[in-house]
Order: sequence, then structure tokens, then C-alpha cells
Amino acid sequence: MFAPLATAGEVRAAEEAYDGSLDELMERAGAAVAQVVLGRFPGSVAVVCGHGNNGGDGKVCARVLGAAGRDVTVVEGFGELGDPDVIVDALFGIGLKDAPREDAARMIERVNASGKPVVAIDIASGVDASSGEIPGAVVRAEVTVTFGSAKVGHLVSPGRGACGQIHVADIGLDVPGTEHRLVQARILDTVPAKAPSSTKYRAGAVLVVGGSRGMIGAPVLTAKAAFRADAGYVLLAAPESALPTLESLILEAVKVPLPEDSLGRLVPRAADSILEAATRADAVAIGPGLGRSEGTRELVRVLLENLTVPVVLDADALFDLDPFERRAPTILTPHAGELARLLGTDTDDIEAHRLEAVRRAAVRFGSTVLLKGPDTLVATPREGVLVCGFGRASLATAGSGDVLTGIVASFAAKGLEPSLAAAAAATAHGLASQLVEPQRGVVASDLLHGIRLALAGAGAGISPV
Repeated sequence: MFAPLATAGEVRAAEEAYDGSLDELMERAGAAVAQVVLGRFPGSVAVVCGHGNNGGDGKVCARVLGAAGRDVTVVEGFGELGDPDVIVDALFGIGLKDAPREDAARMIERVNASGKPVVAIDIASGVDASSGEIPGAVVRAEVTVTFGSAKVGHLVSPGRGACGQIHVADIGLDVPGTEHRLVQARILDTVPAKAPSSTKYRAGAVLVVGGSRGMIGAPVLTAKAAFRADAGYVLLAAPESALPTLESLILEAVKVPLPEDSLGRLVPRAADSILEAATRADAVAIGPGLGRSEGTRELVRVLLENLTVPVVLDADALFDLDPFERRAPTILTPHAGELARLLGTDTDDIEAHRLEAVRRAAVRFGSTVLLKGPDTLVATPREGVLVCGFGRASLATAGSGDVLTGIVASFAAKGLEPSLAAAAAATAHGLASQLVEPQRGVVASDLLHGIRLALAGAGAGISPV
């Protein structure tokens, strides 16, 4: 269900506990990189070596490549790169935390400017292996060969984008018990299937609260996604004026008409009808298409104070949200812009420090927080982060987040604990994006069929790395 996702400190601890010599590990590591180069990249090779173990790995790689008949140049001291067919990056490895110095940064710029394919050893130089942050210049690798397990920086953006394809080589170094974990496709095996004796009410009942004038499609997508994620019963609470439209857009959901203001947004007195409908639900999703007003903000506050089942907050329900206290589970599903507002910063800051930001939000709101993105992150106040790496570019489309909210709510309604529900939902969502063909021109409603395929096991062989 989970694979280890190591930090630099955890790797160092594993190396200290290793009962052989570090020279043995270096020989195996360098040979593993050489095998990837030999198998995938023809022609001459420049191995750019820094100081320390990463440079040592690079020199072993160069020796093995030379013995195999390749034309190999070892570049040390930030010397001339020449004109190789492929470059091996052995500059820094996983020990880097600060921005590379000026001479190293110039070397990195030359590597990137060469236009040649780059194979990075352990991690692309310039990426913080423990966070995925990029404090300065960074190598843009096509492939990264790492050892023992993937590192946090391989899968968490922005480092994810610098490391390319990840190849994990076994060199006999075990990195057990990592704080952060990589979610595997088999997490979907934890989602309860409908039993032969199930009724629609016992298979997970979801209440979706949202919609406003011009935004009624959002809660419809959420409700449909909850059904496709195998919920047995879905109620859709939305402005009363939208009822005729809803009846034509989604036949299966039970509609709950709610009072609205003159602009078609829900008002605080809608809480009574919502709380009554929630007595028939195992989880409530609030926010898709809700609209932003003082009235909707007050409505969200009242619902959080009074709902006793798990709540998923998305989209406009997150707007100007203050910390709250609830005894029942709460899952927040922001994108980077929404999280920036919640934490009083800007989107660029969130994107540069995604791991730290999602953990800070989980503590601030005392909730499970799912930070959306190609590297969807799930954090709780007291545990490490779950990294879900299945998403593809096709998810960058309007309504995709509304679909994810419906999946999270369905899994929470089925009884999965919050972080597991969020991680499983992100996995189903990401796999759906891969199972829908073709990849270009995907709209959010296309993902609904992909959810069914993912839950049926069609993505079981897909790796997040």
C-alpha cells in the first residue's frame, strides 16, 4: 500500500547501520548507473563529478563505462564539458540543502545548455532530497538513478520536475521506516466494495453541498464522482432555482433545494435543511461551486460547528476559512492558490515549499489536508506526508478538483480514516487520468469512467515513480 520515501537523514542513518563498507555501496551504485547509461544512451559520456560520495559514484560509473568500451571523460573542478552524447550528473547527490555556489551554478548552467540527455546519480543536483525544494540552480535530468528507495525530492515538486524518470536500483542498502511514504496503486484494495447484502444506505451515503448561479455544474460533477467511487446514495443540496437544471443533469442523486440570495448564492438559513439532510449521510462534501459571500462563509461556519459526520471542504468553502474545532474528521482539499490564502502567503511560496506548506496547514487547522497537484500530498497534524504521484497533465482542466472531492467524500462515507480516504481518492483520481484515452482534450466528466476502471483494478500495474 505504501513504499518508503526517504529523506537525506534517513539514508545517512541507513548507511551508518550498514554492516558492509561504504566502498562496496559506491561500487554497486556506480555500476548501477553505468548499466542504465549502457542500456539507454549510446555514444560518448561526460561524467561531471563533485566532491564526496556522489562524485565517487560518478568515478566508478566512468570506470565501468570505459571497461565496456565507451568513450568517457571525467569532468572535475567544474572544468570544460566538451561535446559528449550524454552527461552523468555526479555533482552533489542528496546532501545538498543550500543553493549551489557560483562556480557550481555555472557548471549546472553549462550542463543544461548543452541540450544533451542527463542521467543524475541519486538526485538531480540542486534538488533538496528531503523536501523537493530547489534553492538555486538545478540540473534538469532525463533519468535519475537512485538507490534503496525513492527520495522525497524525487516525487515532490518542484524537485519532481528536475529529476525526470526515476530508476530505483538495489545496492543492498535498506532504508526502513521512513517518515514520509509513497502511495501505491494497491491502496485502492482498502476501499470497501459493496457486499452482497449491502443496501444503498450501507454502501456509503454522501451529501454534496454547493452550487450557485453559473456554477451549478461543479456540485453535479462531485455528486457523479461520488457515485462512480461506489457510493450507494448521494444527496445534492443546491440553490432552489437550480432544481430544474439539476433534474436534467443528474438523475440518480436526491435533490435538496435550499434558500438563496438575489444572486443565486446559498444563505445561512440553508443550514437547517442541510443538517436535516445530513442525518441520512455518512459524509458531507461542501464547497463545489458554492460562491463567495459573507452568507456562504457563515453557512460553512455553522455547518462545521454542527455536522457530526466526516466533512470534505473544497473550493469556495475554503475561502477565508478560519481555524475551527470539530470532533468529527475534516479533510481540506486545496490547490496551491487556495492553500496560500489559508496560510497568508502567495502561490509561488506554496509551490516552492509544498511539503512544508501542507504540513503547516494540517497543524493550523487540526485536519487532514490534501494539497492537489501532480504530486498530490496528504498531511495530518501528527504524521508524515503521503505522496500520491499518479496524476497526469490531463487533470489540469476545469472541474477536475470537483471530481476529486466526490471521490474523497465517497471513501470517507465508506469508513476509511481521513488520510487513507484522501490518499486513496488521489490515487483513484490520478489513475483515472491515465486510464482515460486519449490524454489530450480530456474534460472532467471524462474522468468519471476512469474512476470505475481504477476501482476495478485496471491501474494495478501502474507505478507512481
